[in-house]
Amino acid sequence: MKTLTSALLALALFAFGPSAQAADKGLIGVSMPTKSSARWIADGANMVKSLEAKGYSADLQYAEDDIPNQLAQIENMITKGVKVLVIAAIDGTTLSDALKQAHDKGIKVIAYDRLIRQSPNVDYYTTFDNFQVGVIQATSLVDALGLKDGKGPFNVELFGGSPDDNNAFFFYNGGMSVLQPYIDSGKLVVQSKQMGMDKVGTLRWDGAVAQARMDNILSAFYTDKKVNAVLSPYDGLSIGILSSLKGVGYGTPDQPLPFVSGQDCEVPSIKSIIAGEQYSSVFKDTRDLAKVTVDMIDAILSGKDPEVNDTKTYDNGVKIVPSYLLKPVLVDKTNYEKVLVGSGYYTADQLK
Repeated sequence: MKTLTSALLALALFAFGPSAQAADKGLIGVSMPTKSSARWIADGANMVKSLEAKGYSADLQYAEDDIPNQLAQIENMITKGVKVLVIAAIDGTTLSDALKQAHDKGIKVIAYDRLIRQSPNVDYYTTFDNFQVGVIQATSLVDALGLKDGKGPFNVELFGGSPDDNNAFFFYNGGMSVLQPYIDSGKLVVQSKQMGMDKVGTLRWDGAVAQARMDNILSAFYTDKKVNAVLSPYDGLSIGILSSLKGVGYGTPDQPLPFVSGQDCEVPSIKSIIAGEQYSSVFKDTRDLAKVTVDMIDAILSGKDPEVNDTKTYDNGVKIVPSYLLKPVLVDKTNYEKVLVGSGYYTADQLK
């Protein structure tokens, strides 16, 4: 009986093996920038899950914020014969040669959340409405300060993302579209006078760099003044900024923390929001972004036109890249449970 069972199992494996293999619709290359941010780990996992659900296999690689490493990984994916490349670029201006190789082999390229610049060989772009992210961040600070009710003046400091990430400019410009009128009217004052991405950018989105800059701002401009709000584009920077503020005595009843924005709803920042430290974050559901991207891949490989909802905004310096934009959502202490736990993105235990 044992021998018969083994023989039947072997026969079943032989019978079903080839058809299972035939069901694989092809290899998709997924290039992510780093595992240093929980956000990108989630993106990678969601992309693999969504691809496998549609019958594709995934070659997922993380470059750990090393540009030559990402380039080598992408070239290796091209050599392996991937059918589509999905790339969240570290520096969106450094991949032109690799993308030319992909184009010459008929491999379509989707820029994932970060626009790839200065290349004609970017076929599509999937992302969130990044200008709106900045608008949401700044509006949360305006509301917290009561500026619409005529309160003020207040002191604000500005932080930007990595200057080699095209999204950083959309976040900053979106934020400034809200804050600039209050700065012009004197209701908001930037004591450091540090404005513009050339002065407020934070290379590689590094929280330690943001913390060091906040240290310098506090010691140079706030020895006898208080910071009331900080525009921060990303949770990893927000945590560094808050550490700097707490280091000089903020976070007490006599000297409360300023209102600090953020983005990506990373667990440390949501815990900080629950604790009454970080004020807000912006939720970008990476499950939805993965689904939209994989639907786009499926359409491309089926010979159909992928769905896009923006054909005007994202000029990469060579062409307007057809894009699909998802909507970001403000998260603060009042709604984090409904938005994050209610949607199944986190469990309640993860946020304890």
